[in-house]
Amino acid sequence: MKSVMKILTAALVGTTFLVAPTFAAKVPEGVKLAEDQTFTYRALDEHSSIDPQIVEDVSGSDIIRDLFEGLLNQDANGNLIPGVAESWEASNGNLTYTFKLRKNAKWSNGDPVTAHDFVYAWRRLADPETASPYSWYIELMSLENAKEVLAGEKDPSELGVSAPDDYTLVVNLTAPLPYFAAMTTHASTFPTPQKIIEKYGKEWTKPENIVSNGAYVLTEHVPNERLVRERNPLYWNDAETVIEKVTVLVINDDNTALTRYFAGELDRTEIPSGEYPRLKEEYPDQALSFPRLCSYYYTFNLSDSGPEAFKDKRVRQALSYALDRNIITEQVLKGGQFPAYTFTPAATANFTPPDVEYAKMTQAERDAKAKELMEAAGYNADNPLKFELLYNTSEGHKKIATVAAQMWKQKLGVEATLANQEWKVFLETRSKQDFELARSGWCGDYNEASTFLDLMTTPSGYNDGKFSNAEIDKLMQDARTAADPNANYTKVEEIMAEEMPIIPVYHYTAVFMLDPGLVDSWPVNNVEQNWYSRDLYRVEK
Repeated sequence: MKSVMKILTAALVGTTFLVAPTFAAKVPEGVKLAEDQTFTYRALDEHSSIDPQIVEDVSGSDIIRDLFEGLLNQDANGNLIPGVAESWEASNGNLTYTFKLRKNAKWSNGDPVTAHDFVYAWRRLADPETASPYSWYIELMSLENAKEVLAGEKDPSELGVSAPDDYTLVVNLTAPLPYFAAMTTHASTFPTPQKIIEKYGKEWTKPENIVSNGAYVLTEHVPNERLVRERNPLYWNDAETVIEKVTVLVINDDNTALTRYFAGELDRTEIPSGEYPRLKEEYPDQALSFPRLCSYYYTFNLSDSGPEAFKDKRVRQALSYALDRNIITEQVLKGGQFPAYTFTPAATANFTPPDVEYAKMTQAERDAKAKELMEAAGYNADNPLKFELLYNTSEGHKKIATVAAQMWKQKLGVEATLANQEWKVFLETRSKQDFELARSGWCGDYNEASTFLDLMTTPSGYNDGKFSNAEIDKLMQDARTAADPNANYTKVEEIMAEEMPIIPVYHYTAVFMLDPGLVDSWPVNNVEQNWYSRDLYRVEK
């Protein structure tokens, strides 16, 4: 499986100009395309936004990769390939990156896409007035003055990005990130149209207002119901695009979605927890499961508003130890997911997570240690630990939370009350630390261990539990300039296994039903699952 998991990025090659082949749907010779070239898929919840600088979820990013195009993209194996940038160069010891933009890229209104559009978008991401939930990402990218701009100490115009001419973008960094180019595949770095945003404000992403530069344009959006994007004739590589129309339907129930898949209303939908073995046997050409660069975990609220009990690491360790991950992956989920004892998945490129101590124990040994720790912390049958476990509405999340609560009750006498919230409310609740223990999931923004471990640093925008450890902060800061940061990453995982600010539960697989006509073009070898509708095609059944 390592051959699938180890993704090489052109960003690591060095300091010469890099040019990769043109991308688009590559239809094999002899394949007969279906007459119907549409794609309809299901989303669990309404996306957070389709504004590149505001989006904060996977489903929104999937849409944005169709509507907008960044500097670079990924191929079916996760390798970097040109987007708006035709070539890119790292120089000055990886402290300066220069991107040469193609001159045939256009906005959907016919205007040229220029380097100035990227400068505007990146300054907008960093500007405190934008209030982007992903503003921290610009500092993670190590742009000059990013920290000061985010703090309001410097004007966004002082951010380390410039356009010396219309088709050259220069980025100056404070740390020599060898993987910087790979970070530009993230939706938050995509260009946005300044004059349209200034004209319409927050209404600019409505179908009647939006101007975008991707392979598709937005033609319909009914919130909490559906969103439709259709082929953009002004896209620079429209000639090699095959799929004409893409529709996402919001369906909150997994089983309802599966029923609609079999009724022919959907081309792709997630498989309900526990159903993969049966469906794989009955529909071997449609049921898929493959590794994803994502972690499922529970976050302790360690802020001042969090439960006093969780300030004691013995309690956190006990709850983690008592969670039988094998039961969750093998008996509840059944989709090939991997039990997690570290935050970083094994699917991460160029890093092997350490075999931390509690992972080496048998479950019986972990259970015994958990009881010992809980009693030492002062909790027992006469004084049971009580807390609320919050998750976003989903049958799968409910099943996992129910099993976890049962384990804690049976083994430790813990009384965990379950609570669920709709996605956007849940995101807000978690960001405000208005929870005790909360379900969390993180999919890598780029394929490098720091995309996970930076979340555990004090200033991280998605450190919702407000865990703070000075040693981790220093290790992750030093990792940015280290020739080989893996020793730092290993140490961070070991500290996390001791301090247990989160409970790692499992590392994801993508588990879904896919119309057999689309299977050949789906990028199963891209662990980030950055898929682009323009690369898909439907073959005749």
